[in-house]
Amino acid sequence: MSKIVAAAAIRGAKEITKLAEEFLQKAIKEKGPNQKIGFPETAFYLPMANALLGAKVETLKDALPILEHAKSLLPQVPKEQVWLPYLGDALDAGIATLFCEEIIVALRYLYGQEPQKDCNGFFTDTIMRTLGIQLVDGRMPGFAAILGAAPDNKTAVQIVRELQQRNILIFVGSSVNGRSIIDQLIEENVQMGWDNYIVPYGRDTISGIYPLNWAIRSALTFGGIKPGQAQKSLLYCKERVFAFGLVLGELDDLKYATGAGAINMGFPIIADTDIPEIKPSGITTYEALVKEFDYKKIVPRCIEVRGVKVKVASIPIPVPYAAAFEGERVRKEQLYVEFGGKASLAFELLANKNSEEVQDGKVELFGPDIDQLEEGKKSLPLALVVEVYGRKMQKDFEPILERQIHRFINYTMGLMHIGQRDLAWIRISKDTFSKGFRIKHIGVILHAMLHQEYGGIVDKVQVKIYTVQEDVERLLQDAKKIFQERDERITGMTDESIDTFYSCLLCQSFAPNHVCIVTPERLGLCGSISWLDAKASFEINPTGPNQPIAKGDFLNEKLGQWKSTNDFVYQKSNKVVEKVSMYSLMDSPQTSCGCFECIVAIIPEANGFMIVSRDYAGMTPCGMNFTTLAGSVGGGLQTPGFLGIGKLYIASKKFISAEGGLKRVLWMPKELKELLADKLKKRAQDLGVPDLVEKIADETQATTSEELINFLKKVNHPALEMEALI
Repeated sequence: MSKIVAAAAIRGAKEITKLAEEFLQKAIKEKGPNQKIGFPETAFYLPMANALLGAKVETLKDALPILEHAKSLLPQVPKEQVWLPYLGDALDAGIATLFCEEIIVALRYLYGQEPQKDCNGFFTDTIMRTLGIQLVDGRMPGFAAILGAAPDNKTAVQIVRELQQRNILIFVGSSVNGRSIIDQLIEENVQMGWDNYIVPYGRDTISGIYPLNWAIRSALTFGGIKPGQAQKSLLYCKERVFAFGLVLGELDDLKYATGAGAINMGFPIIADTDIPEIKPSGITTYEALVKEFDYKKIVPRCIEVRGVKVKVASIPIPVPYAAAFEGERVRKEQLYVEFGGKASLAFELLANKNSEEVQDGKVELFGPDIDQLEEGKKSLPLALVVEVYGRKMQKDFEPILERQIHRFINYTMGLMHIGQRDLAWIRISKDTFSKGFRIKHIGVILHAMLHQEYGGIVDKVQVKIYTVQEDVERLLQDAKKIFQERDERITGMTDESIDTFYSCLLCQSFAPNHVCIVTPERLGLCGSISWLDAKASFEINPTGPNQPIAKGDFLNEKLGQWKSTNDFVYQKSNKVVEKVSMYSLMDSPQTSCGCFECIVAIIPEANGFMIVSRDYAGMTPCGMNFTTLAGSVGGGLQTPGFLGIGKLYIASKKFISAEGGLKRVLWMPKELKELLADKLKKRAQDLGVPDLVEKIADETQATTSEELINFLKKVNHPALEMEALI
């Protein structure tokens, strides 16, 4: 490492350590050593200290040993010798910086100084798990942390849009001479937020700890690494978390120090100024510190240095297209035209046809396009009919491919798509229209993306678009019959009616020992992969993450154990998990990765289970909230009494059937209960307890064990009379 870089990093680390010490002493003096501190919605306390030191910092006095450890890492050498030509001292200073920055921002939360204006501040565990499936299926191949400000607003937008088009999650913040890239993006009306892959973290360099905290928690959340396993955590970040820092504008000592901390985690730093470069060192995969002055080349240079594997969909439409635009919203003031919603009738349908019925690439529009709207009109009816042919295409695959219409349309900048089937709602912004986007471009998108992602089963795609009311009404009647037939076909499938299950190993990129077994009556715990989805995936990619598992003979019918599934799980979990019970929560339950929609947890004193969803942030009767529970369930662990699941599994006949199924459920959040109300009531009827749903408590009736038991006794919940769980 250049003596200039080393000296700057060490100076910056000492400055940040001093700030942390002064702030901590001030807080102890004013609020007392037992004052609680921490970040919102995390099970990992102060995550960097938790991951690297195994520390649980819950009070101000708990932070003192962390500060002392950070001070011990600082080089104890005279100023003129801090340029020593090896990495050790500067890297140690980088780790000290991370510990102290974490203390500083935790204290800022205590004093109400975080999150900063227009910023997110600390990123919660819930957000991490919500994005889990995107992290592992390739939609989000990496992370960029941008510090500083571009030379002008146009350049700032250009850099961010290039990263978005590569589906890279972008954390933006810090500043140069009082100006931040956050301000530049706000001034250019760039939508920011998790849905848009642009997340502002803070306006100073110290808040750059937030993206690094996000990264280190992935090792604990998905990797099954225990707190205190520092080397494993850092290696996990290097090998599985494809992050890099992009510094725009001049670097000061604090940025060098924070950068040294990031390099420890395997994250290279790319700058747009004339800094000394650090060539391959073994700490990062390739170069650790590089410069790139050409803003047209800076994003590709970042990708190259970190080794991020990206796919850029090249589709001939007049606006940018990438997964990063999936969450973009088109608000009323931005609206040019809409289809569906409350404005008009709209539906979408994908149908399998014979070869001679489909002309590949043909896009037909029957009715006016959006540049032919009547004066003052902002809506049109819409029938979007996609017809496909493929030698390996099956009727069962129709709804799977049809569901992708939502995703494919939403990847277009300035388009918003909500719902599916006859509840579809599409909005197109004024800006996107002005750039030349027309409704036929939707057909171009669907043709290209169905070939790109489903080329293994789709040989030809044509799209017919109707915008005349009479046509839409006529076609909708036929579409509704098809929707009903599909529902009946899928609903009738059971675990007994098929001879093959499927694996899902997508999440092994983050949780190496986790294996999902997907059956007709048990979807993946992320809620995104059904048995039909897995079957289609195998047809498309026979060597991919969804592999067939022939059921064979039962080992235990009640628990749902087969020799074939046990053998598969043992091999694919790196010989860590010896057996899995598909229908039990108490005996060898399925492992969890970290991106589960819900957690089922035992409440032994009430002889049943509670369910908490990722969206519920409150307290539960087991004494833990979702984030605390999730800390002990994820990472490929097999934890009897605790289980990560997809929401729809709750209404399945096979839901923890070995323990009595839905009759064992004592509590769930009100929002989750309302979401699944119809399905739960039907299941309760099948179980012969028609009023069961009313006997399941929610947060309005109980948030403690005592309150829950009182409620259960009052309503005479069936679990109280069932066989003891323990």
